[in-house]
Parts: sequence; structure tokens; C-alpha cells
Amino acid sequence: MRVIVVGGGVSGLTVAWALSREPGFDVTVFEASGRTGGKVHTERVEGYLCEWGVNGFLDKEPKTLEVSEALSISPVRSFDASRKRYICSGGRLHRLPESPGAFLRSGLMGITGKARLAMEPFIAKGDLEDESLADFGRRRLGREAFEKLIDPMASGIYAGDPEKLSLKSCFKRIDELEQTYGSLIKAMAALMKERKKSVSAAPKGTLTSFRGGMSEITDALYNALDGHVRLSKDVSSVERTPSGYGLCLADGSVAEADAVVLAAPAYRAAEMLSELDPEGAKAFGSIPYPPLSVVALGFRADDIGMDVDAFGFLVPFREGRKILGMLYDSSVFPNRAPEGSVLLRAMVGGARAPEVAELEEDALVETVLAELRSITGLKAEPEFAKSFLHKKAIPQYNVGHSGVIEALEAAESRHKGLYVTGNAFRGVSLNDCVASGLALAGRMRDELLDGK
Repeated sequence: MRVIVVGGGVSGLTVAWALSREPGFDVTVFEASGRTGGKVHTERVEGYLCEWGVNGFLDKEPKTLEVSEALSISPVRSFDASRKRYICSGGRLHRLPESPGAFLRSGLMGITGKARLAMEPFIAKGDLEDESLADFGRRRLGREAFEKLIDPMASGIYAGDPEKLSLKSCFKRIDELEQTYGSLIKAMAALMKERKKSVSAAPKGTLTSFRGGMSEITDALYNALDGHVRLSKDVSSVERTPSGYGLCLADGSVAEADAVVLAAPAYRAAEMLSELDPEGAKAFGSIPYPPLSVVALGFRADDIGMDVDAFGFLVPFREGRKILGMLYDSSVFPNRAPEGSVLLRAMVGGARAPEVAELEEDALVETVLAELRSITGLKAEPEFAKSFLHKKAIPQYNVGHSGVIEALEAAESRHKGLYVTGNAFRGVSLNDCVASGLALAGRMRDELLDGK
């Protein structure tokens, strides 16, 4: 069975690789750009290893590790310093507490905010079908906890607006815990008792990457596909044919396949399906993709004059800053900076400040440096500075996103042999993309071969 996968990002490469290992499939990937990887993009510049997209994945989920092992690439675990995370509040950095005792001693929140948070077990659980992250945070934890804890988390993961982001679509597990236990604190206590260990504020699992950066896994998938990836193949539309599907390319040619996987960004999938499935195309096209810039800064370690022995910090929207956060990359993974230097990486823009992301590079770098000086007291000048703009960065799972998933499932049911996947639907993390890609390959095997 001939399958064409449209999109050479993590999702598309994973689906194609998994299908290529199944007997009976002849798989080809069409990628519109001149490289694979999508938002996974590692570049070595002047001795600095710059991640222009995701910088790692958590090893709590096994699928990415299993794929890495099958591809014979070795993951690298983050340094212990990556457990230390900070929030900028009142113009100062406050360490994110990792235990109830540390939380009580922390100056991150005031007495009133802490008291309101302590009332969380007595707050009735929500009954809305689809609640925004902001409404949930204020209702469940109180305004201050929302502004200082939940808001920066939304920025750090989605570069999004928590007033619009959907709780159940973005953080399904949190929604499930509230519905099951009636309280997040009660849920944490129950899970601690069950596991007989403490609950940390840091994400579960260890942040993991590769010595050569995250492009190692997408490069390995590309190599494993052994010539079955076609670059600069821009698909304009998908149409039905008597035997399956025809893919009309921008160069005027048509490629035929028995089945098609659209693993391109949702707005591109919408364009491709505008005639074949207008209803699905409308839903996919409704997903926002705000711009985001990544700014990499390199300093001599002896000159920087600030403590960078940590993962980095996030900035709540209430602070009125022009950066979303800063990662101390060379303190997280090895091989990120030349000997005697450190690498920092800032995120700028997103759903609530798109105009900042689109500044010219010199202005963007100076904006980031000004914020860094104000927050940390930095006095050194960088020996290296470079930025990368994602004009359409992270898909936003806003309230109503469940309707997009319903539209996806309906489109697939209307067109046997057509599948749609990617980070715009069921998870934005690399782990989500790998797991979804593997699951889709298994489903295609069952439906297209075993289901004959």
C-alpha cells in the first residue's frame, strides 16, 4: 500500500518511520521546506549549540526513549541544576518551591495569597464543559496563585493567553484530578500516599535531550527512512481519485497514493483540504499560531556576574515585561557552549505580545538584554547573540479546541485512507508527537491492512 505523509516534522517522520517497519506499506514523506524536523531545529553557531525550538523531552514517557533506542541514538539527561526553576515577581527572581515547607517559606506569594491557596480543598469542583485556564486558576487557587504560578506556566509551554487556553485540552490531567478528587491538594496528598514520596513543583521525569541537540532524533528518523523523504515538495491540495488520493503539488505535478497522512501545520492542512473537506478545513484553520522569537545569548562565564546554576526563569504577564522567560541552556545540558562560556536563551512574543517577536534582530536582542539586566543585574555584554523568528509558532488549544478534534475525527470517517495528525491536535510536546505518530501508524495498519 502506497502512503504519502505530508510534513517532515516530528509527527510526520515518526508516522512514516513506524509504517516503514510494517510489511505491506510503501511510505514516502513530502516536506515543503528544504529540511526536515519542523520546529525541532538545532544549529551550531560560533561554538554555541542553539535550539530554535524544543530543547528536550521528559523521560517519564517511554515512547521517545524507545524510538531513540531503535534508532541507536543515546539520550543525555539534564544536569541537576535543571531542577531549580525561578519565577520573576516584583522584579526579583524567586525560586519555585519544591515542597509544602519551601512554599510556606517562599516570598513568591504573600500571606493572603497563601491563605487563599490553603482554602483550595474546600472549593467546589468545576462543572463547566470547557473552562479557560485563567478561570480555572482563579476559581481553584485564587488570583495571586493564578497570576504567579499558572500564568507563567501557560507562557512557558504554549506562549499563550490563559484567558483563552482550554484547561481540558492543554492540561487534561489537571482537569481529571479535580474531577476525581474534588481538589488538587487532595489529589496530591492521595498520590503522595500511593507512591510514598513527595511531590515536586518541577515537572515529573528528567529533562532529556541528545549531545548534538534535539535535531539528532529527527535526523535519525530521516536517515532511517533511507531516501523516502522528498524535500521541497509543497502540496497545494488533496483530491479523491478512483484508486485513492491525488496530491496536487505547487510545481503542477500530481502524486497518487492509496492513503495520505497530513502531518503539516493545521493551517496548511486546512489549505490542502479546502475543497475535499471544507468543514474539516474550517476547523483546522481556526487554530491560532502566534509568532515567537528565540534569542540566544553567549557570555564569558567569568564576566556574566549572575547565578546561572539553574534551569532558568519564567515571567508572569502581570510583571509587564517583554520576555516570556529565559533558559540557562548551558546549565541544563552539556556541550551547549564553548569552554569557559555560558549560553542563555530567551522566548519573546507569543499570543499576548506578538509585535515584540517581530522586532528586527538588533532591537530584539537589546530588548532581551535590557530585561535581563533589570531582572538579574547583568552587566556583561554578550560575545554572541542570534535570534530566530517562528512566524507561526505553537498552536493554541483555546476554549472550544475539543470541537476541532471532533471535526478531525469526522473528516477521517468521511474519507477512508485520509489521516490528520501533528502538534495542533492532541499535544504540543515532542513526547506527544512521537506517541501520536506511533499510535497512528498502528491504527493505519489495523484499518488499512488487517481491516481489509
